[in-house]
Amino acid sequence: MMVLRRKVGQAIRIGDDVRIVIQEVKHGREVRIAIDAPPSVAVHRLEIYKIIQQENQSSSNQHALMWLQGSQGYGTSDDAA
Repeated sequence: MMVLRRKVGQAIRIGDDVRIVIQEVKHGREVRIAIDAPPSVAVHRLEIYKIIQQENQSSSNQHALMWLQGSQGYGTSDDAA
């Protein structure tokens, strides 16, 4: 992990497409940042990212269970119809 010090208004560049700018520091504890990234780059707060990953895993597990149970025509002869 890289640790950097930045002042308000200073930026960090990640690759060619992502730019992070320090917008504000409150009480030395909260940092407000701006992230400039192309639409193809997903940007989430960590707690939101974890929820998305859990939901994706849950959905994947549900589809696998349906396939194993032969539900909704998964893996059955109905697929040819």
